Amino acid sequence: MKVLQLLALVVVALLVAALPAMAQETTHGTYVFSGGSVGAGLGAALVILGAGLGMGRIGSAALESMARQPEVAGRVQTAMIIIAALLEGVTFYALYICSTVGPNGKF
Repeated sequence: MKVLQLLALVVVALLVAALPAMAQETTHGTYVFSGGSVGAGLGAALVILGAGLGMGRIGSAALESMARQPEVAGRVQTAMIIIAALLEGVTFYALYICSTVGPNGKF
């Protein structure tokens, strides 16, 4: 748990330190801190992490149920494929939303 807290602290420190580097000059001569790109990257990372965990849980539960009751393996496999396809569709939609964030954080 301490390692996770330290990792979170390092990530926050890096993001705070990177804000001046992401400053963009506007037409009025002022600077705007654009964190939309960082947010989109973090969002995409969370989507991929969640999808991977979901696919892993679907696969492990399906294999366990097939091993316990081999006679229902066909139905379990069909349900597993349908759930995996729905999960993948939602993942692609979330990645699309994360990738459409512009330089100033707007769609």
